[in-house]
Amino acid sequence: MSNYNLQGRRALVTGGARGLGAGMAQALAQAGAAVMVADLLEAEGRDTAGIIRSAGGQASFVRMDVTQEADWQRAVDATIAELGGFDILINNAGIEVTALVTEVEADSLRRMFDVNVVGTLLGMKHALRAMRPGGAAGQGGAIVNVASVAATIAFPAIAGYSATKSAVDRATRVAAAEAGKLGYGVRVNCVYPGLVPTAMGMQLAGDVVAAGLFPSPEAAVGAIVGETPLGRLGEVADMADAVVFLCSDASRFITGIGLPVDGGMGM
Repeated sequence: MSNYNLQGRRALVTGGARGLGAGMAQALAQAGAAVMVADLLEAEGRDTAGIIRSAGGQASFVRMDVTQEADWQRAVDATIAELGGFDILINNAGIEVTALVTEVEADSLRRMFDVNVVGTLLGMKHALRAMRPGGAAGQGGAIVNVASVAATIAFPAIAGYSATKSAVDRATRVAAAEAGKLGYGVRVNCVYPGLVPTAMGMQLAGDVVAAGLFPSPEAAVGAIVGETPLGRLGEVADMADAVVFLCSDASRFITGIGLPVDGGMGM
């Protein structure tokens, strides 16, 4: 179990104010990491950092928009200054806009790609620059990008979202290859979460009903459970534990993978 000990590590978690991001931030802290919670939701982000501190962990908050280059630099600088280093990035921030292919809107597509793809790539850019030898932190580290089971299945009404998460998967593998070949000492992986009943997950259930695909949110959720071999929705802890694993020494020889945490739905 000592391989899962993150004592002395310093993590930046985007979209860390609530939902999966908050659960990941708390799990990293429980494993011993100091955590910088980053989000546009300032009050909720500060609350999450406070929950971590009240449990005996070390945490701070930085307000950031992952689509903005200057915000990334400021968040990385704050992580190094306040936590004493930077060796874990969790690229979790993301949005989902549900629409049938016949109803997609250019502005919504651009917004999803901006947050989910551009934001993830900017995060890897600034993390790799800081973590590599000669960087502001310079001790190597681990990056975990949050993709989705949507990258591996064909579920109706999420074509745009699926495209963004497929892009996250491909970008992860390219970044892992570059980091390895250039001797950065940084492992880069991603996870594919299944549906979790967070606010975002339940919004999807309602949206597919509005699109005429299911008679009720309960029917939509039931269909997803029915396609999941383990027979249930995911839990925040399922996703958070997988992230801790990929950040820990237990995964020290793993890079460039997409880890399904979906109960078998995407197999």
